[in-house]
Amino acid sequence: MTEAAAANEPILEPDLPIVDPHHHLWDRRPASRPGSGKPSSANPLYLLDQLLADLNSGHNIRATVFLQCGSMYRAGGPPEMRPVGETEFVNGVAAMSASGQYGETAVCAGIVGHADLMLGDAVTPVLEAHIAAGGGRFRGVRILADWDADPAVSRATAVPGVYLSDAFRRGLARLAALNLSFDAWLLEPQLGDLIDLARAFPEQPIVLNHVGTPLGIGVYAGRQQERFGAWRESIVTLAESPNVCVKLGGLAMHYPGFPSYRANPPFTSAQLCEEWKPYIETCIEAFGADRCMFESNFPVDKAGAAYPVLWNAFKRLAAGCSETEKTALFSGTASRFYRLAVP
Repeated sequence: MTEAAAANEPILEPDLPIVDPHHHLWDRRPASRPGSGKPSSANPLYLLDQLLADLNSGHNIRATVFLQCGSMYRAGGPPEMRPVGETEFVNGVAAMSASGQYGETAVCAGIVGHADLMLGDAVTPVLEAHIAAGGGRFRGVRILADWDADPAVSRATAVPGVYLSDAFRRGLARLAALNLSFDAWLLEPQLGDLIDLARAFPEQPIVLNHVGTPLGIGVYAGRQQERFGAWRESIVTLAESPNVCVKLGGLAMHYPGFPSYRANPPFTSAQLCEEWKPYIETCIEAFGADRCMFESNFPVDKAGAAYPVLWNAFKRLAAGCSETEKTALFSGTASRFYRLAVP
């Protein structure tokens, strides 16, 4: 089966409203990055046209939320203010969508950006600049904390213990005063850091990205089943903090080391359902549907599934849920967490 054939699966439950709470936009072509010799992504260009092609591939996507990815930072000015350029860029895309000329989907109805929370109290002007640049759409901040001792797993720029830092926590404390949420991305062995953070800030809305990123690469290769119990225990413990939600997705990335990653032929939605089921079902059982939201993580998860196949897989995973639970999983939780008025 070719990728095109896999993407042409019949759309399941085509009328089910969906809010996609996690996607990116970027231009990582060498020509757009002076001094770069090659694209830094398998999907070097993912702007409005590419996103719309996915959103219009058959499912009923009513709105989306953009997640920070280091895109279109300002070229100059104070370093701490440069990430505001990403919010300015995305808000422009959202304004284009709001014109109605590109369809009914409210693209980038919510924007999650980056601010260096290690600045502590001094991060407040940065957050206020994001809010001003977001045109009423800026919803929160994401901080990447994905570190591992194995360099084959960790990003080169990652450092350990970010969420445990006193400086970081002083910065995080500034979010609540501005009614901003926090998106957390870290790796399965680090989930204890987020458990500690959630308990220390019980009033701060937090959402865990990518079901906590289970690992199956580097020193963790071939150890998915061995590590599943520890991951599950961390998820159940994290769910005890009522201020935390979880995004169900990100399993098509390379981190879990699943056979579906860059498979040829690509996996069908039925195969993805079976591969991902233990992780998705554990999260729904632990958090409840009203604190879970399916996410595309596009274009990153394109490495494991085409957009329509991805959402078909999610619909298969939710087949045993009630209509109320499906509404929460596919649109309700995301709309509530990100404070979206979805058509």
